[in-house]
Amino acid sequence: MRGADERTESFFSYARMDARVPRDHPLRRIRELANGALAALAAKFERLYSRLGRPSIPPERLLRASLLQLLYAIRSERQLMERLEFDLLFRWFVGLAPDEAVWDATSFTKNRDWVLNEAIAQAFLTALLDDPKVKRLLSHEHFTEDGTLLKAWASLKSFRRKDGADDPPAGGRNGERNFRGEQRSNETHASTTAPEARLYRKGNGQESRLCYMGHVLMENRHGLALQGEATQATGTAEREAALAMLDSYRGTRRRITLGGDKAYDVAAFIDELRGRNVTPHIAIDGHLSTTGTPRGTAIDARTTRHPGYAASQVIRKRVEEIFGWNKVIGGLSQLKLRGLDTVKAKFTLSLVACDLLRIPKLLAAP
Repeated sequence: MRGADERTESFFSYARMDARVPRDHPLRRIRELANGALAALAAKFERLYSRLGRPSIPPERLLRASLLQLLYAIRSERQLMERLEFDLLFRWFVGLAPDEAVWDATSFTKNRDWVLNEAIAQAFLTALLDDPKVKRLLSHEHFTEDGTLLKAWASLKSFRRKDGADDPPAGGRNGERNFRGEQRSNETHASTTAPEARLYRKGNGQESRLCYMGHVLMENRHGLALQGEATQATGTAEREAALAMLDSYRGTRRRITLGGDKAYDVAAFIDELRGRNVTPHIAIDGHLSTTGTPRGTAIDARTTRHPGYAASQVIRKRVEEIFGWNKVIGGLSQLKLRGLDTVKAKFTLSLVACDLLRIPKLLAAP
């Protein structure tokens, strides 16, 4: 018998939102892990707010909504609020009731920026990894560090002289720029729209772009991100960030290994690692100089003769999977943010989202 195509608009529903989400939906396990980590941050959230005035948007809901934006590659906060308006799955994950009003996009952004700073994002990541079920997945001896460029929300036309000698004419459209023959550097020029971004290129033959640099400390057992940092793009930023993250993460001084690419093959950096009781599993930078002689390396047979060195050279490349997810899915290939502090918080939160995707699969594995 054919069913009738009738519209039903009931005023009341007695179905629980939890019943509408499949039992095997991936967001169930992600929500459980995220809620456990957010519960550990309750004291930090309490210190952020005054006890006077109207209640704000709960910080836990702000962070869960920001995770959804990363997990589902939603381009803007306005689109996120539109999705929360009609998507029961999103409402269930964030903690909104079916008839609860969705926040204004501007209010959400302002509240999110108030709560989400680098310290809170890193504490969120640390609380997630401190979960006893998650902690047993981590390696405590073998690590990898690497960096990537994060394109700033700024045009090359905004990269102008600091003394104002090449400012566009007032009152008209944005003037044309011709960079041919012009010497530009970060010492004499700065972006007018993203002053903290730097003009930088990763290697010879690659384009220069206004960017920041993101850094990740990864454990080698399952390739989970342990620490994140965003800095200005400089030639020494990767090595400086590696030392800072190692000092911040390590709880003991027992010997560990650190893998890295050729950019870390610098004698001063290798000496710093060895002084910290860290064995440098760094790729050897053996490129030829202009005279045809191989470049000197700080890695010698004391390190390369061990089979662990060869294993680190294979595993260290998994850090590129983290960067790839953050840029393609997390939307960090082109930042829609201004200011280094905001970039730091967003980059670290993207590492939380990346880990949350992988941890349930690792916990379910035999």
